[in-house]
Amino acid sequence: MKIFSGSAHRELARSIAQYCKVPLGDATVDSFPDGETMVKFNENIRGRDVFLVQPTCPPTNQNLMELLIMVDAARRASAARITAVIPFFGYARQDRKDQPRVPITAKLVANLLTAAGVDRVLTMDLHAQQVAGFFDIPVDHLYASPAVINYLRAKNLDEPVVVSPDVGGLKMANAYAQAMNAGLAIVAKRRKSPTEVAATSIIGEVEGRPVILVDDMTETAGTLCAAAKLLKEHGARDIMACVSHAVLTDLGIERLKSSCITELVCTNSVPVRDGEGFKITPLCVADLLGEGINRIHGDESVSSLFEIPRT
Repeated sequence: MKIFSGSAHRELARSIAQYCKVPLGDATVDSFPDGETMVKFNENIRGRDVFLVQPTCPPTNQNLMELLIMVDAARRASAARITAVIPFFGYARQDRKDQPRVPITAKLVANLLTAAGVDRVLTMDLHAQQVAGFFDIPVDHLYASPAVINYLRAKNLDEPVVVSPDVGGLKMANAYAQAMNAGLAIVAKRRKSPTEVAATSIIGEVEGRPVILVDDMTETAGTLCAAAKLLKEHGARDIMACVSHAVLTDLGIERLKSSCITELVCTNSVPVRDGEGFKITPLCVADLLGEGINRIHGDESVSSLFEIPRT
C-alpha cells in the first residue's frame, strides 16, 4: 500500500497514513510559474496499491486538475491499482439538469476521473446518492454520521429534535433522529439566489427543545441561518448545526457569527477555517477513511462502515 497526498489537505492525508501505519508517500506536487501543475512520484510505485488523498474543495478546479494529473502520473508509473480518496467531492451539487441548457457536471467529473485511470473511488457524504452511480468503476461511499453522533451523544441533550433545513436532507436527518432517539422536523425553504435562501415554514414540534440542524455541507450558511432564524421564532431553545463538509466562505463566517446558531459541528474532510469568534468544532475522520483504505487494500467488506450507530 502507498498513500500519497495532493496539496488540498496534507494534514488529513498524514493522519490517514498514520492510522494505516504506513509512511505518507514522497511525491512532489507543485506549480510552474505559469500556473500549470507539476507532479512527480519520488519513490517506486510499480505494482503497488496506490491511494491518492485529495478533496476537491476550493480552489475546486485547481484541486481537481491536480488529482487528475496525479492519477495519470501513477498510471504511467505502472501502479497496480489507483484509488482516488476524495473526502469531499466537489461539483456533486450539479447532479441533474434542473434548467434548460445546463450541464451535469458531477457526471463529467466522474468521466474525467475514470478516463484519467482511476480504478476505484473512496468518498464521504456525497451531496446526492446518485452521484455514486455516475461512475462506471467501484465507489465506496462512507458516512461521517458515526463520528458526529458520538459527539452529540456526549452532550446529553434533553429531548433534542433533529431538523432538516430542506426537503432534500430529510433522509439524513431521519437517520440521525433514529440513531439518537430524537424528534424529527423539517424546514421548508425557497431559494432566492445561489447565496440567499428564505425559510418559509416548519413541519414538526420544536418549541422549548434543543435543535440539531443537520445537512451534508454548508458554504455561505444561507440555508442553515435562515432555518435557524425560523426555528428560534417557533420557540427552539438552543440551536446547533452539524454538517459533514464545512466549505465556508467569508460570507458564511459572517452569517454564522450574527445568527442564533451556537455551534457548528463539522468534519475535517476539508481544511476547516477559524470561526473568528464563532464556535466551529471539527471532528477528525482520518480513522474512518483509513479503515476504508485498509479494507479496500485487504479486499475486505466496507459495508459495516456505512452503518449509523444505535443507542
